[in-house]
Amino acid sequence: WMEKEKERAKKEREIQERECPPLGMESHKIESDQLSASSMSQYRFAPQRARLNMQGSDEEDSMRGGAWCANSEDTIHWFEIDARKETEFTGVITQGRDSLTDDFVTSYFLAFSNDSREWTTIHDGYADWLFFANSDKDSPVMNRLAVPVVARYIRIIPQSWNGSLCMRLEVLGCPLSEPSAFSYRQNEVTPVDYLQFRYHSYSEMVALMKSVNDECPNITSIYSLGHSAKGRELVAMVLSGNPTEHEIGEPELRLTAGLHGNEAVGREMLLLLMQYLCKEYKDRNPRAQRLVEGIRIHLVPSLNPDGQEKAFEVGSELSSWTTGHFTEDGYDIFQNFPDLNNILWEAEDKGKVPKLTPNHHVPIPEDYETNSSIAVETKAIISWMKSHPFVLGVNFQGGESLVAYPYDNLRLNKPFSEPEDEPRVTADESFFRWLAISYASTHLTMTHNHHGSCHGDTRTGALGIINRAKWRPITGSMNDFSYLHTNCLELSVFLGCDKFPHQSELAHEWEKNREAMLTFMEQVNRGIKGIVKDEQGNPIANATISVEGINHDITTAPTGDYWRLLNPGEYQVTARAEGFSSMTKLCVVGYEPGATACSFNMAKSNWDRIKQIMALHGNKPIRLSYANPVGYIVQKPKPLDVGPPGFVLTGVQRRRLRLYRRRQQRNKKLRATTTLPPTTTTTPPTTAATITSWYDPWPLWEGQSSTHGGITDSPLDYNYDYNSD
Repeated sequence: WMEKEKERAKKEREIQERECPPLGMESHKIESDQLSASSMSQYRFAPQRARLNMQGSDEEDSMRGGAWCANSEDTIHWFEIDARKETEFTGVITQGRDSLTDDFVTSYFLAFSNDSREWTTIHDGYADWLFFANSDKDSPVMNRLAVPVVARYIRIIPQSWNGSLCMRLEVLGCPLSEPSAFSYRQNEVTPVDYLQFRYHSYSEMVALMKSVNDECPNITSIYSLGHSAKGRELVAMVLSGNPTEHEIGEPELRLTAGLHGNEAVGREMLLLLMQYLCKEYKDRNPRAQRLVEGIRIHLVPSLNPDGQEKAFEVGSELSSWTTGHFTEDGYDIFQNFPDLNNILWEAEDKGKVPKLTPNHHVPIPEDYETNSSIAVETKAIISWMKSHPFVLGVNFQGGESLVAYPYDNLRLNKPFSEPEDEPRVTADESFFRWLAISYASTHLTMTHNHHGSCHGDTRTGALGIINRAKWRPITGSMNDFSYLHTNCLELSVFLGCDKFPHQSELAHEWEKNREAMLTFMEQVNRGIKGIVKDEQGNPIANATISVEGINHDITTAPTGDYWRLLNPGEYQVTARAEGFSSMTKLCVVGYEPGATACSFNMAKSNWDRIKQIMALHGNKPIRLSYANPVGYIVQKPKPLDVGPPGFVLTGVQRRRLRLYRRRQQRNKKLRATTTLPPTTTTTPPTTAATITSWYDPWPLWEGQSSTHGGITDSPLDYNYDYNSD
């Protein structure tokens, strides 16, 4: 009997010490049909809106309520969850309503059942146990059970509340194993043992990156983008065959995460990816070798390390929607970039693009450096973008399950030309959609939209992709800035409804995203690539590459190479550079993997030769003189009191000037003596009037005299001081 008692006490201690993960209210593992309630105030506050961190809408016409709200006329209120099988419940997390008003539950009872008819309320032997809940609407509050309860159904019965009875919640529990599930678990993918499926603090993240660098020193390199507001480094890792420098012909790709510190899944996915590529490359995995040797891959797990530390200290269960979302100075990095969209769109409306305003590399406003509303992290990222010839990029975020592509800013099309209710799209709209589909379709669950979106406000259909301007438009996004100021095409991947899921979910998240990340990286080799050189074989930096039919150009890297991402098809590609004659080629992009080679050898233009001659003369007007035609005698110039001071005429010019004056005098006499015919007569004009008309506009002293054969003897001044596009 004593041995049995010890065994029972040991099991109770194990149960009490066991930490069960959330059942999936926030992550949508719990389906909408598993939720029910005693009542609801209106449809927008249905039980399906009771998920932790559910975001509502303040618009009157929107059906997105930020919580479940009960009907105030009812006297008994409860919220019920059906776990669909016996579950060991260990705790409840509650939260108030997402709105401008302070509506939250302050206390509640918990009841459990196995059949949803007979309920048992937790009590301490004397009375029902009252759990104290929230004191504000945003902060999650956790209540753990002293002894776990095994049941199928759980009910939250509010007892007191502030404002209206509204709440959001999450339930902690461990589903009990079933014998029939053993054969299913045998078919599950077992994660490899060399990957660390756990969350990392900032210092642990840096230590892990250094350990990967130590394990694969030949293909990895660590560097810093800059510092955060609190002095933490924005650490990046490069994986490449030659990680320390750019190789000609090798595209550069970036994958970033942690713009918002509480969106932890993306950060851990990049840490797992660098471990995976290092290990698989050493094991001679052909796919990993092609990626590492053919692409220069930049991985930045945390662009907001200050926010990362805040969210990590709070933990996954108690991290709210905004915990660590902003920088230490209160900026949202993703929408903190200079607004270049409106600069380009205003120029397009005025017809200035592309002759006066370029359709690419839109300049940053002059007050950028002194603008105090730009975060230090944002400035470091912009400097990093400009220092590498990035071709393709992706930033990982959370709170939804979809891929969003630019434009992120919204501006409706001009009336009378296109539909007014349609936002403006990028010139590379079709390729952006392809990039988005390549990730979403390869992700294991992103296109499974049977439960709808996380917050009920997306229209992705069955593709799992959306144009950000049609969904949640923002100004000054990282994606729009990257597209308009650099060569890089960048989009956002939202990895799930739960920004900071339980650590036990990381292995499953890795399996969902691994193939999608590898497939996305391979898209950098679509389209055309090449090198722009002069006739001597020297690379031409900053040459412009234009594709007919796509109103967005790119430029070559300092080493003269370029990459233009394109869908399959035939394209007229033109290369232009200052001082060189433009050159056009027909480049064909096929469906097979790999970019099509399309290089240019450009010849010097005549204008470049003219500038060289002008430079020899100190950039002053060049004085040209022509040889005297045969049969004419050039007399020594004599001063004459005509023309500007210092002007000298030759003998031939003097004779023509005397002839010009005689004819002028004769014309005056003819005009004075000639009588006009009657108005009814239609006789042609007199001969004298037609003889002299072509002499009048010839100002000889301006250097435009005419001699036999149209050759002049006077020196002429040619001013070539102007620019040519």
